[in-house]
Amino acid sequence: QVQLVESGGGLVQPGGSLRLACTALGVTVNSCGMDWYRQAEGMRREWISSISMYGRTNYADSVKGRFTISKDDARDTVYLQMNSLKPEDTAMYFCTTDSCDDRRLNNYWGQGTQVTVSS
Repeated sequence: QVQLVESGGGLVQPGGSLRLACTALGVTVNSCGMDWYRQAEGMRREWISSISMYGRTNYADSVKGRFTISKDDARDTVYLQMNSLKPEDTAMYFCTTDSCDDRRLNNYWGQGTQVTVSS
């Protein structure tokens, strides 16, 4: 059974940093691409970053230059380092599987971790 567990969210002041983690159970991150999405209250879910199974990364314009996605295959964990945080980054952050070798493993989602940027 596939399970994704996000952690690392919290309350941070504008300009601060957080590192989110997404630990995968039942799937290895070296066999899937992994994406981060976020959803602010009352807003649509927004894709913000992805990392392929080979380590290729992509970012939404809204986070490019501030956020960095990475992964540790040995720990089956994907990270999202978030720097220079802004109030508009406040949202629930989710990770998901994508482009897996086994298509049946695509589109699993974690429960999310809340990030609040406020002074």
